[in-house]
Amino acid sequence: MATSRLSNPATTFHLFPNPDFMESRQLGDYRLLQPLAQHPGQTTWFAEQSSIGRNVVLVELTDLRQRESFLADVRAKAAVDHPLIGSVYEASSGENECFVALEHLSSASLADRLRTREALKPAALAHVLRRTAEAMLQLSAHGVRTEPLTPAAIHLDVHGVIRIENIARAGTHEPAEALADIQRLGQALPGLVADGMPGASRVLTVLAWMRGEGVTEPLQWDQVRSYGEQIEAQLLEAEPTANSPRTAPAIRKKSKAPVIAISLGALALILVAVFALWPSGEQPAPPSASALPEPVAVPAGAHPTPDGGTENLAAFRISAHEVTIGEYLEFLEVLAQLPADERNVFDAESQPPAKTDHFPTDWDAMLSAARDGGNWNGAPISLQHPVVNIDWFDATAYCTWKGARLPTQEEWFAALRQKLEKPETLQPASWGPVHTDSMVDRTPAGMRGMAGSVSEWTRRAATNPANPIGGKEFVIIGASWKNPGGGALARAWTRDRLQRRPDLGFRVVLPAS
Repeated sequence: MATSRLSNPATTFHLFPNPDFMESRQLGDYRLLQPLAQHPGQTTWFAEQSSIGRNVVLVELTDLRQRESFLADVRAKAAVDHPLIGSVYEASSGENECFVALEHLSSASLADRLRTREALKPAALAHVLRRTAEAMLQLSAHGVRTEPLTPAAIHLDVHGVIRIENIARAGTHEPAEALADIQRLGQALPGLVADGMPGASRVLTVLAWMRGEGVTEPLQWDQVRSYGEQIEAQLLEAEPTANSPRTAPAIRKKSKAPVIAISLGALALILVAVFALWPSGEQPAPPSASALPEPVAVPAGAHPTPDGGTENLAAFRISAHEVTIGEYLEFLEVLAQLPADERNVFDAESQPPAKTDHFPTDWDAMLSAARDGGNWNGAPISLQHPVVNIDWFDATAYCTWKGARLPTQEEWFAALRQKLEKPETLQPASWGPVHTDSMVDRTPAGMRGMAGSVSEWTRRAATNPANPIGGKEFVIIGASWKNPGGGALARAWTRDRLQRRPDLGFRVVLPAS
């Protein structure tokens, strides 16, 4: 049987529909307007979905012997769920036809901009690197294999919104292919850097590292994300925008990324070249300076529960710290980039209709103080502080976006007990930055803020052992800076999932691998 992958349109053509071309064929609900690319056994069309007048990219399988492999790639694309990545609208496999309708990304691609020599401001290109890295990290975290990532697959509109062609394909994620993607972009994108503008040398240096120049170990996507964040944040600080945080919040947090191993000779050359070009006071902080702690792995098996029993749990990873203001800001930024009628994409099915956004109470004041390193509610605050004034629905939506979920109280307690025999001895900490190494509220396994800092939402309702006939209620676990009594063993039950408090946040559970 002949086999062939579903071809990725972004790697083979640029979309410039010809209004003079009209194809009379109708394929299902789609009117074929213009052929865009030909591959063995396939034709890619610019088409219109007749029933709703929507433009799509339609890939038609003309050699039906390739049906099995074609549909395997279609299923891989359809399984991708990320707001920056193009959607699969419909697939059809009949006796005499087989096709897939993909989202048409109408904004200009980076390849278009390279071809027309349309350079980007360094902050904009740093933003592109960061957002692309985030999308690719999520795909790799879910084991998704992809077609080669090229500038033609990355789209950027006039408002700075980034979308990426759906380049998923059947198969298992290959780390070597991810490294090749990073190197390919490092080679292709220097032509987009607007020379002479603040930050240009910094972006060019990161692109050189992506190509493998001056480093002994190739860059990973999390490092690309971190460097993009740092450059973007520094340039935003130097040149504040007029945008309200509620319309287009900008990420300013420092995320984790391993320090790049560089030979002493190469490091000296890089430092001389880079610091000679970077304006004084604008150098990015070292990636490890405020890196957030890594998640803690909890093995499968029988674990003690808060009520004195044991429960068999599957293996999982749990964030070592509560979700920070900077991390939550990133979530709000993604929502702000979506059309208004799509911002409920991450909402829990049980979310009340009257709840229409996920801004924490007093968010503007909290964010402003955190960005400036000022005070909020009489206390110092930074982007590395746990986010608070979050209800259960806010926390759940964030987790869905992150490809994670809230922990159950049993999982939370199992993580607490890793290498900690007596959790009652853990000393509560005040509300502070989660990466502070001197934090007293830290278990031997690396869990932070379990006895103090902020109390946390858990995933599901449970019976209060003090009121076994009272029905199940949602559990808030761990003490806080405001109510430290009980420390890591503190729990409260509530029916009000819309409850918000200045000492209530959350952390996330991630897949085991």
